[in-house]
Amino acid sequence: IAIVTSGGTTVPLERRCVRVIDNFSSGSRGAASTEYFLASDYAVIFLHRRQAALFFSFSNGDATFVKYFLEDLCSHFAARCRIIPYKNAVLQKKLLKLKFTTLFEYLQILEIVGAAMKPVGRHAMFYFAAAVSDFYIPWNSMVRTSRLLSWSDDGSMTMQLAPVPKMLGLLRKHWAPEAFCVSFKLETDVDILLKKARSSLCKYGMHAVVANELETRKNKVVVVTRKVEMVLEKGDCSDIELPLVNCLVAQQTMYLQQQQA
Repeated sequence: IAIVTSGGTTVPLERRCVRVIDNFSSGSRGAASTEYFLASDYAVIFLHRRQAALFFSFSNGDATFVKYFLEDLCSHFAARCRIIPYKNAVLQKKLLKLKFTTLFEYLQILEIVGAAMKPVGRHAMFYFAAAVSDFYIPWNSMVRTSRLLSWSDDGSMTMQLAPVPKMLGLLRKHWAPEAFCVSFKLETDVDILLKKARSSLCKYGMHAVVANELETRKNKVVVVTRKVEMVLEKGDCSDIELPLVNCLVAQQTMYLQQQQA
């Protein structure tokens, strides 16, 4: 089972929300990866931002667009080849879509899914492609929002934010300790990128970290594990996510074999 997170979270600035801080992400990486996990015979729990890209469309979260493909374009060979895995997943009940918008929704759903995956053990893969906020206003603090916001004489505003709880650590230690976990790092400097990716392996107990450089992320990624660092390139593939998913499936297979040895 692959649990794929996709899209960006929002941070509400008040309980009766008018203003938010938005982590922008189109969700295309999670959407494309979901296709390839389904094609690799995985069941997928797709935890995605409302209005983010969906698999088989990549443009927006409108399920009607997917339905249009299913009903009207299945006679076209190329379209049919892409849609068959989706149709099979639906018929076989191997696809569950869950939606979030706010950081609070994302974290609560992740906790529920994580706990549900605990009995699955090493057969579960968490693929954290969502752009999750680093800072937020805690829910209990929103009743005192005026204490967290301050205005200067020139009209500028200062906001006090708290760091988001490190849920990856909770997932690895408590919710689904045996699951195979993959996180992502995005930076503009490749040297800093690889350093942070290696740090995440130890800090959060990840089994693999996908390192993305901002300018080349759609054509090349580096999969960092404790033993190797693998450079993957798009090449002749339609998406970089195809070799990426294939690589991670192979890594999880080895992880399962270690348990059986």
